[in-house]
Parts: sequence; C-alpha cells; structure tokens
Amino acid sequence: MKSLDELHRLVGEKLQEEHFSGIPSTLYEPIAYIMSLGGKRLRPVLLLLAAQMYGRKPESVLDAAIGIEVFHNFTLMHDDIMDHAPMRRGRETVHTKWDVNTAILSGDTMMVLAYDLLLKTPTDHLTDVLGTFNQTAREVCEGQQYDMDFETSASVSIPEYMEMIRLKTSVLIAGALKMGAQIAGAPADEVELLYRFGEKIGLAFQLKDDLLDVFGDESRFGKKTGNDILTNKKTFLLISCLEAATPQDRGEIIRWMAKHDEPERKIQTITALFRKYSIDKLTDRAIEQLNSEGLEFLRQLHAGEAKLIPLHQMLESMKLRDL
Repeated sequence: MKSLDELHRLVGEKLQEEHFSGIPSTLYEPIAYIMSLGGKRLRPVLLLLAAQMYGRKPESVLDAAIGIEVFHNFTLMHDDIMDHAPMRRGRETVHTKWDVNTAILSGDTMMVLAYDLLLKTPTDHLTDVLGTFNQTAREVCEGQQYDMDFETSASVSIPEYMEMIRLKTSVLIAGALKMGAQIAGAPADEVELLYRFGEKIGLAFQLKDDLLDVFGDESRFGKKTGNDILTNKKTFLLISCLEAATPQDRGEIIRWMAKHDEPERKIQTITALFRKYSIDKLTDRAIEQLNSEGLEFLRQLHAGEAKLIPLHQMLESMKLRDL
C-alpha cells in the first residue's frame, strides 16, 4: 500500500503532466493558473485511498482522481465570482486577475475536462462512477443556490445551514471516497459506509473553514480573513452568535450587518461578539463531534485496520489545520 505522502506525490505529478493548455490561450491560461495554485488535493487523494483499500492500484485510477480535482477547482472559480472574493490560496482569484466573463467560460470548460478524465474509468464501473459524479455535481449546485438564497433570508437555522454545507462541500468529499471504492468494486454496504464517513468529515471540514475565515492566520489560510463577516454570510458562527446573544448584542450584530462602510471595524466588532459568546469554542466542539461520528462509520468497515491507517492520517491532517 502507498502512504499518504506517496499518494499526494502521485496526484501532484499527474497534475503537472496534464498542463491544461490549449487554444485559444485566453481560455486555457486561467485553468492552468487555478490548477497551479496548489491546495490540499484532499478529494483526489481520498479517491485514491478508497480505491487502494479495496485492491486497486492508485496509478490505475489517477484520471478519475484528477477529474474530481478539476471539478472542485471549477466550483471554486465560480464560487469566487459569486462571493466577490479577491484572493484564493494567497493569490488573485481568476475573475480578479482576468475578468468575470473569462472566469465563467474557463470554469465551464473545466467541467467538460472533468468529464473527459472521468470517462477514462474502466467500463465495468463507468456507469456507477458517472452516476455518483452527476448526483454529486447536482447537489453541489443545489448547495450553492441555498447559500445564495440565505443571503436574502431574514433568518437561517443551524439545521438549514448544516444541510446547505452538506450539499455545497461535504458531498464532494463523500463522493470522492465513494467513486474510489466503486472503481475498485467494493461491496455496496462498504461503499455506503465510506460515503457516510465522508459526509461527516466534510461537514467538520467546512465548519473549520468558517472558523478559519474569522480566526485564521491569513498567511496559513491562503485567503483574506473576515470576508464572511464583511459579506454577511450566515455561517455556523454568525447563526450561533445570533441565537446566543442578548437582544442588545443581537441588535448590534444586525446593525453592523446593514453597514457597508468601516469594514475593519465591522470585522473587529463582530469578531469580539463571537469571542464574548465563546462561538469559537462552540464551533470547535461541533467539529470534534462530527469527526467522532465519522469515525463510527469508519469502524464498521471490514477492510482491516492496516488499510485504514492512511484515512486516519488524512483525517488528522484535516483536523490540525492551523489557526
């Protein structure tokens, strides 16, 4: 079995081979740019891990793994447009470096490239894999729409928020694991357990992102912190604070949400209220609970403890992202 580091190297080498070049260059240069920005490569490595657990050589499923990574970066490119985000992984976002129209069209092309890569899946598992991918891609779009709908909603509950991030973020992590297991011909019940594991750790992953957006170190996080506060995103932190705050403090939050000047003061004020109500600690506890629930699904697998070691290592690396 290949180690986690070896799988990361395989993904990195394969991405370098792809180049993502073509004509017109104005269409393909933004694709090569966003794919060169790095990132955790979490989803392709999870696909390789799942395939390896059930006896498939990781090298034989690299195309599908890269397809998932291309799709993920396509969603980021369009997500950055909708969020008006200036930075991604410490660099300019595509729509900032080029323009919005270029980012839309290059992103659309990435969706096609993802399908081209996934179509290289062995024919005996191709239908299952494409079915999982199509469901996942549709749900990611549903999640993004809920996220945008929440911008104009008077109130959003924690259960509504958790369902939104399950769709927008979690199902792609779960889907990567499921596709890897499907390509390897894993039993259906094991495929389902891996998917449920992926859902839980995906939810925890997004809550950690919410936390990092407020309390993270920008040099480590790769994005400007405070953007969720400035854009009034109804995150787990904001919803929890609104629920916990006194009427006076709740009114203060709502007042600042209506303001579009004094951005730094807005970030400082709302962050201080998050600290006042220990929302950072509340979020940490929710993350830990979700990861524990995910491990319960992992314990039910029959792959053998040795084969699960890289998955445990991956989970630890996700949990230990620095603030």
